[in-house]
Amino acid sequence: MTNDIGIVGSLRAADGKGVVRMADRYDTDINDLWSALTNPDRLARWIAVIKGDLVIGGEFHASFTSGWDGPCRVDVCDSPHRLQITMNPGEPDETVVEAVLAADDDGTKLVIEDRGLPLTDYAYHGAGWQAHVEDLATYLAGREPSDWRARWEQLTPKYLELAKNVTGA
Repeated sequence: MTNDIGIVGSLRAADGKGVVRMADRYDTDINDLWSALTNPDRLARWIAVIKGDLVIGGEFHASFTSGWDGPCRVDVCDSPHRLQITMNPGEPDETVVEAVLAADDDGTKLVIEDRGLPLTDYAYHGAGWQAHVEDLATYLAGREPSDWRARWEQLTPKYLELAKNVTGA
Protein backbone atom coordinates (compact mmCIF):
# COMPACT_ATOMS: atom_id res chain seq x y z
CA MET A 1 0.00 0.00 0.00
CA THR A 2 2.71 2.51 0.87
CA ASN A 3 3.98 4.42 -2.12
CA ASP A 4 6.22 7.42 -2.62
CA ILE A 5 3.55 10.11 -2.76
CA GLY A 6 0.56 8.49 -4.45
CA ILE A 7 -2.93 9.10 -3.16
CA VAL A 8 -4.94 6.09 -1.98
CA GLY A 9 -7.87 7.99 -0.53
CA SER A 10 -10.68 10.09 -1.87
CA LEU A 11 -12.53 13.17 -0.69
CA ARG A 12 -16.12 14.20 -1.16
CA ALA A 13 -18.66 16.58 0.30
CA ALA A 14 -21.97 15.44 1.80
CA ASP A 15 -24.52 17.70 3.49
CA GLY A 16 -22.02 20.56 3.67
CA LYS A 17 -19.37 18.46 5.43
CA GLY A 18 -16.24 16.70 4.26
CA VAL A 19 -15.86 12.94 3.92
CA VAL A 20 -12.52 11.15 3.71
CA ARG A 21 -12.51 7.60 2.33
CA MET A 22 -9.62 5.13 2.36
CA ALA A 23 -9.90 1.74 0.67
CA ASP A 24 -7.31 -0.97 0.31
CA ARG A 25 -6.66 -4.69 0.47
CA TYR A 26 -4.46 -6.19 3.16
CA ASP A 27 -2.59 -9.49 3.01
CA THR A 28 -4.11 -10.87 6.20
CA ASP A 29 -7.32 -12.62 7.12
CA ILE A 30 -10.39 -10.73 8.26
CA ASN A 31 -10.05 -11.76 11.92
CA ASP A 32 -6.44 -10.55 12.13
CA LEU A 33 -7.34 -7.22 10.53
CA TRP A 34 -10.36 -6.88 12.83
CA SER A 35 -8.09 -7.46 15.82
CA ALA A 36 -5.66 -4.80 14.56
CA LEU A 37 -8.60 -2.35 14.45
CA THR A 38 -10.18 -3.23 17.80
CA ASN A 39 -7.54 -4.60 20.18
CA PRO A 40 -6.14 -1.73 22.29
CA ASP A 41 -2.65 -3.29 22.47
CA ARG A 42 -2.50 -3.62 18.69
CA LEU A 43 -4.05 -0.18 18.04
CA ALA A 44 -1.31 1.40 20.16
CA ARG A 45 1.31 0.00 17.76
CA TRP A 46 0.02 1.85 14.71
CA ILE A 47 -2.61 4.54 15.40
CA ALA A 48 -3.76 5.34 18.94
CA VAL A 49 -3.65 4.60 22.63
CA ILE A 50 -7.18 3.67 23.71
CA LYS A 51 -8.56 3.67 27.27
CA GLY A 52 -12.14 3.03 28.26
CA ASP A 53 -15.24 0.96 27.68
CA LEU A 54 -14.99 -0.73 24.28
CA VAL A 55 -18.55 -2.03 23.97
CA ILE A 56 -21.50 -0.74 21.94
CA GLY A 57 -22.52 2.57 23.50
CA GLY A 58 -19.29 2.59 25.52
CA GLU A 59 -17.14 5.67 25.77
CA PHE A 60 -13.37 5.66 25.52
CA HIS A 61 -10.51 8.10 25.22
CA ALA A 62 -8.15 8.00 22.23
CA SER A 63 -4.71 9.57 21.84
CA PHE A 64 -3.76 9.31 18.15
CA THR A 65 -0.25 9.36 16.70
CA SER A 66 -1.50 12.38 14.72
CA GLY A 67 -1.86 14.35 17.94
CA TRP A 68 -5.68 14.24 18.10
CA ASP A 69 -6.73 13.44 21.63
CA GLY A 70 -10.28 13.16 22.87
CA PRO A 71 -13.42 11.25 23.72
CA CYS A 72 -15.04 8.66 21.46
CA ARG A 73 -18.06 6.36 21.55
CA VAL A 74 -18.58 2.92 20.02
CA ASP A 75 -21.77 3.06 17.91
CA VAL A 76 -21.56 -0.20 15.94
CA CYS A 77 -19.43 -3.27 16.53
CA ASP A 78 -20.36 -6.08 14.14
CA SER A 79 -17.32 -8.38 14.43
CA PRO A 80 -15.45 -8.87 12.12
CA HIS A 81 -17.20 -6.78 9.49
CA ARG A 82 -18.12 -3.29 10.67
CA LEU A 83 -16.98 -0.86 13.34
CA GLN A 84 -18.35 2.66 13.74
CA ILE A 85 -17.25 5.20 16.30
CA THR A 86 -18.15 8.81 17.00
CA MET A 87 -15.29 11.13 17.83
CA ASN A 88 -16.07 14.08 20.13
CA PRO A 89 -19.67 12.88 20.63
CA GLY A 90 -22.16 15.68 21.18
CA GLU A 91 -19.69 18.43 20.29
CA PRO A 92 -19.88 20.79 17.29
CA ASP A 93 -16.82 19.09 15.77
CA GLU A 94 -18.26 15.57 16.13
CA THR A 95 -17.27 13.17 13.35
CA VAL A 96 -18.16 9.56 12.58
CA VAL A 97 -15.50 7.03 11.58
CA GLU A 98 -16.63 3.76 10.03
CA ALA A 99 -14.49 0.75 9.09
CA VAL A 100 -15.97 -1.98 6.87
CA LEU A 101 -14.06 -5.22 6.32
CA ALA A 102 -14.69 -7.94 3.72
CA ALA A 103 -12.79 -11.19 3.19
CA ASP A 104 -11.10 -11.27 -0.22
CA ASP A 105 -9.50 -14.62 -1.12
CA ASP A 106 -6.46 -14.83 1.17
CA GLY A 107 -6.68 -11.18 2.24
CA THR A 108 -9.15 -8.59 3.48
CA LYS A 109 -10.57 -5.43 1.93
CA LEU A 110 -10.88 -2.48 4.28
CA VAL A 111 -12.79 0.75 3.71
CA ILE A 112 -12.52 3.53 6.29
CA GLU A 113 -14.65 6.67 6.10
CA ASP A 114 -14.41 9.72 8.34
CA ARG A 115 -17.60 11.79 7.93
CA GLY A 116 -18.68 15.19 9.23
CA LEU A 117 -15.38 17.02 8.78
CA PRO A 118 -15.24 20.77 8.19
CA LEU A 119 -14.70 21.45 4.49
CA THR A 120 -11.86 23.80 5.45
CA ASP A 121 -9.94 20.90 7.04
CA TYR A 122 -10.89 17.65 5.36
CA ALA A 123 -7.92 17.61 2.98
CA TYR A 124 -5.63 17.59 6.02
CA HIS A 125 -7.63 14.69 7.44
CA GLY A 126 -7.27 12.87 4.13
CA ALA A 127 -3.50 13.12 4.35
CA GLY A 128 -3.67 12.02 7.97
CA TRP A 129 -5.86 9.00 7.29
CA GLN A 130 -3.60 7.90 4.46
CA ALA A 131 -0.59 8.08 6.78
CA HIS A 132 -2.55 6.03 9.33
CA VAL A 133 -3.59 3.28 6.90
CA GLU A 134 -0.04 3.11 5.56
CA ASP A 135 1.10 2.61 9.15
CA LEU A 136 -1.48 -0.18 9.48
CA ALA A 137 -0.02 -1.94 6.42
CA THR A 138 3.50 -1.51 7.78
CA TYR A 139 2.46 -2.84 11.20
CA LEU A 140 0.72 -5.88 9.66
CA ALA A 141 3.91 -6.59 7.68
CA GLY A 142 5.84 -6.75 10.96
CA ARG A 143 7.69 -3.47 10.55
CA GLU A 144 7.69 -0.30 12.62
CA PRO A 145 5.37 2.52 11.47
CA SER A 146 6.96 5.53 9.81
CA ASP A 147 7.22 9.06 11.13
CA TRP A 148 3.52 9.94 10.93
CA ARG A 149 4.04 13.71 10.84
CA ALA A 150 6.66 13.57 8.08
CA ARG A 151 4.37 11.43 5.92
CA TRP A 152 1.40 13.72 6.64
CA GLU A 153 3.45 16.75 5.56
CA GLN A 154 4.44 14.94 2.35
CA LEU A 155 0.84 13.98 1.53
CA THR A 156 -0.92 17.22 2.49
CA PRO A 157 -0.22 19.20 -0.73
CA LYS A 158 -1.66 16.36 -2.84
CA TYR A 159 -4.82 16.20 -0.72
CA LEU A 160 -5.22 20.00 -0.84
CA GLU A 161 -5.08 19.73 -4.63
CA LEU A 162 -7.57 16.86 -4.57
CA ALA A 163 -9.95 18.93 -2.44
CA LYS A 164 -10.02 21.69 -5.10
CA ASN A 165 -11.69 19.25 -7.48
CA VAL A 166 -14.47 18.14 -5.14
CA THR A 167 -17.88 19.35 -6.26
CA GLY A 168 -20.25 20.66 -3.61
CA ALA A 169 -17.37 21.65 -1.34
